[in-house]
Amino acid sequence: MKLTIRAMLFCLIAGPVWADDPVIGIWQTEPDEGAYAHIELAHCTGGICGTMVRSFNDSGEYQSSNLGSRIVRDMVPVRAGKYRGKVWRPSNNKLYVGKIALEGDQLELKGCVAGGLICSSQTWQRVVSE
Repeated sequence: MKLTIRAMLFCLIAGPVWADDPVIGIWQTEPDEGAYAHIELAHCTGGICGTMVRSFNDSGEYQSSNLGSRIVRDMVPVRAGKYRGKVWRPSNNKLYVGKIALEGDQLELKGCVAGGLICSSQTWQRVVSE
């Protein structure tokens, strides 16, 4: 019972903060195996999620089989400009422990394994803010 009340209070307090979350918007990834994408970060049931909405390669925009896929999953703010959740990498179909560090119109996204000892990162650029 106490947990339910705490969860409800957290939602009431955190809801307005998340409504104006600066990470919400469309972000351009770095190229990965010759292609890059636009990822829309938005609120989802687990926190903040990112869905691939456009894909590009050397010849321009193309219809990737990953369009509509959730790349960023269940990111929750841990402090100002910092988030934790999960990241899916389409090129190897693996899910990683994810971290986001937001600074202005740049977002550093990390995917880690081995308890955070081995990480790979990308810097994404804001395309559109909401």
